[in-house]
Amino acid sequence: MSTESATHWRIERDAEDIVWLWADKAGASANVLSSDVLRELDAHLETIRSLNPAGLVVLSAKKNGFVAGADIKEFTTITDEAGGYRLIHAGQAVLDRLAALPCPTVAALHGFALGGGLELALACRYRVAVGDAHLALGLPEVRLGIHPGFGGTVRSVQRIGVRPAMRLMLTGKPMRAEEALRVGLVDRLVDASALREAARALIRNPPPPHRPPWSERLLGASLARPWVRRVLLAQVAAQAPRAHYPAPYAIIELWSRFGAHGAAAFEAEARSIARLFTTETARNLIRVFLLQDRLKTLAGRSPIALERVHVVGAGVMGGDIAAWAALRGLHVTLQDRDAALIEPALARARELFTRALRDPTQAAAAGARLHADVEGKGVPDADVLIEAISENLEVKRALFRALEPRIKPQALLATNTSSLDIGRLAEGLARPERLVGLHFFNPVARMPLVEVVQGPASSAEALQSASALARKLEKLPLPCRSAPGFVVNRILMPYLQEAMHAAQEGVPLAAIDAVAVRFGMPMGPIELADVVGLDVAGHVGTIVAQSLGRTVPDLRLLRERIEAGRLGRKSGEGFYLWRDGKPVKPPARDGAPEDLADRLILILVNECVACLRERIVADADLIDAALIFGAGFPPFRGGPLCHARARGIPAILERLRALTEQYGARFQPDPGWSERVDNSHGPAHVMAS
Repeated sequence: MSTESATHWRIERDAEDIVWLWADKAGASANVLSSDVLRELDAHLETIRSLNPAGLVVLSAKKNGFVAGADIKEFTTITDEAGGYRLIHAGQAVLDRLAALPCPTVAALHGFALGGGLELALACRYRVAVGDAHLALGLPEVRLGIHPGFGGTVRSVQRIGVRPAMRLMLTGKPMRAEEALRVGLVDRLVDASALREAARALIRNPPPPHRPPWSERLLGASLARPWVRRVLLAQVAAQAPRAHYPAPYAIIELWSRFGAHGAAAFEAEARSIARLFTTETARNLIRVFLLQDRLKTLAGRSPIALERVHVVGAGVMGGDIAAWAALRGLHVTLQDRDAALIEPALARARELFTRALRDPTQAAAAGARLHADVEGKGVPDADVLIEAISENLEVKRALFRALEPRIKPQALLATNTSSLDIGRLAEGLARPERLVGLHFFNPVARMPLVEVVQGPASSAEALQSASALARKLEKLPLPCRSAPGFVVNRILMPYLQEAMHAAQEGVPLAAIDAVAVRFGMPMGPIELADVVGLDVAGHVGTIVAQSLGRTVPDLRLLRERIEAGRLGRKSGEGFYLWRDGKPVKPPARDGAPEDLADRLILILVNECVACLRERIVADADLIDAALIFGAGFPPFRGGPLCHARARGIPAILERLRALTEQYGARFQPDPGWSERVDNSHGPAHVMAS
């Protein structure tokens, strides 16, 4: 066997005249199709064509997967359509060269093949994959505000048909092993030990390439495409407005015009993605992707083991934190005053395991990692102790003082408090440096953010362990300083309270929510208050206002509901009546004043500036990340401070001053506006206002 090495690829030619082309991007933990990787691949393909081998197998030397996609950072260098077209057209040309090779070609996949990685695999004649739980094959470009650009909008339809290909591209969700085999995205599933032999077998005895079933081919016929187009557009419109998310509509139009056939389809794909690169949506979604990557890299290696977790408090938050930790492979003990209080949490955990894992054996294994522990027997063995009891300073302090003597010397102490000062919670501890905040968001299984809160005495080691735990739980750690409400709750409180001010003025509740949803929020502030719990929203709002020296707003409608026990979704009624976990809303007829969107959003943005001025987080990017991943601020707007820059800071200041004159001091521009809210990873710079 002959072997040649280059920077990012290794090429071998064996005794059977099969060429094995290994992707191994230098200096990277995962393969990505950066420009230099593609150029080197192009050179290898030219060599392989001249060799005229019996076959080619493309595979990855990385343990974690095949190819993760294109190099997203390169997208940030695109300034115009021409630059985007050059980048994409060059990638298309390389994969066209692969697809045109006369010999059988096989992509041997393991782990992930995403975006450009799957497009590379689709350019091969066959695909064989390791059929385990780690396999994820997807075209997630729509989540970046673009669509596949290296031939994926064409080859995916050609290989697997209209409906499976559209599902891949329009949702951005990856296919797992069995579905990928069923629709023909892979030709064979094998064990890891058999991957190379399966690829070799396809080259020795190449079968006819997979074709979609006749029903899928019929849907792609010119007469059927207009009807299918209408159905697809209706489905997308129900999820994503065209003005906010143009990419899925572009995918549908490309297929509708060309039917995934001919050179014109590839050219139109390149032109279309080049246009999308220049949209605000794409720029912002690419920015959000990089923000997410930044949060992931904030977590280093923990100085302590993170295998056993003890959670105190089996309410909604504590129980769900415990369940999520068990789902992610940790051994968890869950403590409360008696078994009856723990059982509902265990029941919810069983539902989570069944839903998330599907495999009964795996679900049972997760359940075996979670134990009720009324007596707290798990405390001495725990690597991490998480407190999630009632939001009462003295009660929490007493708990920590009682448990601290029982924990291991190196164990991490964490509190899930949503508003209390970490420094005050640490008073009376023998080793206050071990205490940090680990603030999860509800629902734990869906919300990706965890605020890692630094108290005055919190050690660097404790904070590092907390961030590492968040990553082990597949959450995004956001480092912040202990301050009233931390980041997300601090910023959301004025937003929720302004919605209640509007409700007291007589604006219909559903109309208030509709204004926020039109802006892009996942739900309106009235519904959000019901979901959080009106008692929680009122309590946190009071704590934050008092701690900041502000007047606690007189929110009569909120107070009346709390006094009547109408606490929101958890009690069945709050501002809305709740049935089957959903609010019963009257039609959102007109009735919201024209300035309500500005009232809701600008008061939130103003609070972001206050948090930045107080250096609760290190920079503006982390504020944006906190609100996107912790509160659902619309990603296509790039975060509240990114939105402020796009709208124009002078214009926002002028609007805040006008709202101050009309509604009062709560809209007074924060002093932090005298510094530019910069898009950098460093201190803000002075701006003339």
